[in-house]
Parts: sequence; C-alpha cells; structure tokens
Amino acid sequence: MNKQVIIGFASEGKTDVRFLENIIQRSFEDVAFECLGQVEILPVQRIEKQHGNFTDVVKQYAQTADENGIMVLCVHADADAETDKETFNRIIPAFELVKRTNEPVCKNLVAIVPIQMTEAWMLTDCELLKAEIGTDKSDTELGIYKPPESYADPKQAIETAISIARQDVVKRRRRELKIADLYLPMGQKTAIHKIKILPSYQKFREAVKDAFRLLNYLT
Repeated sequence: MNKQVIIGFASEGKTDVRFLENIIQRSFEDVAFECLGQVEILPVQRIEKQHGNFTDVVKQYAQTADENGIMVLCVHADADAETDKETFNRIIPAFELVKRTNEPVCKNLVAIVPIQMTEAWMLTDCELLKAEIGTDKSDTELGIYKPPESYADPKQAIETAISIARQDVVKRRRRELKIADLYLPMGQKTAIHKIKILPSYQKFREAVKDAFRLLNYLT
C-alpha cells in the first residue's frame, strides 16, 4: 500500500493562494522522490483564512487541519521586508504553542515565507512570465532583470512589466491583462529548479523535508 500525504494550506492572501497552492503541491511531489518507497501526494486542501491574533489564528488552522485529517499544515506569511526575521519571530512562537498543546491539532507544520512578497517567487522564471504576458521584450526593457528578492515591491514590478509589454499591442486587439491572471498559470508552470535559487524557498523546502521525516517517510 502506497504511503500518502494530505497537505493543508493557509494563506494570508487570496491571489497568493492560486500561485502557492501549485508550488506547494509540486514541491511535495518533488521531495517525495527522495523518500523510501512510493509516496502519493494528495491535492492540497485549502483552509479558509481567519482573522485575529496571529498565534490564535495558527492554532485555529491547526485545529481545522486535524478535523479534516490533514497530515502536514503549510502556513504562508510574506516577509514584507528584506529579511524574514520579523515574520519568523511571529511564526516560531505560534508553531511552538501548537506543538505544546494537548488539544487535537495538526502539529506537523511548515512555514512559507517569501522575502518581500509571494510575487518575488514569480520573478524567478522571467521567460515563463514573458510568455504568459505575451511579449518578446527583454528583461531589461520590462524592468525585471534584478534578483527576484531584491525588489521592494515585486508585485509592482510585474504590473509595470505587463504595462510596458502591452503598449505595443494594437488597442482593438489588446486583451486587458492583469497580474491576477498570472498567479494560476505561473504556479502551475514555474520551474521548481529556478525557485530553488532563493534562500526563502530553500527554507520552505527544508521544512517540507522535516515534515516527511516527522511522518517517517524520509530519513
């Protein structure tokens, strides 16, 4: 009988979900190849966003995950800064509280913390981004030539690239493209090996491996 992993995902943003859900699925599938024997990764289960104190919210997510038979809970929070220090200063105590409680909760927790914003991860595959926008302009012309996590506002960088790319399209043939249209296809198609260059993704990936170890699927 194949081993299975049921993943839950709680995100702080509605649009981020469409990108990250696929990245999570594909990352778990990628790490599963390192496990002994076959491991089936079931479709990611989205947990409805909650509001309130961060620690309390994480505990609510963990309770919901347990109620739904989720084996690994991924919690997303953008760093909104050049480093993830402040974000992990919130995440670590919240995770520790969940792991200490005697209440029925999912205690196998994985943090996803992109530097600045989730959109920085989308900038790791500029060729795909340009294909989805529909342009043959260079990275320099579009202003997306810098290291992905060096942008203070990567979402704005992508929106600017869209605007520049669409300037040459004949107005009557121009389909209004918004960044919201890119999250799903970028999440489905962005090459994992390109995201691997980012330290923030590497932290996430190591946490995924730890989750597999907690399940005794990986040594």
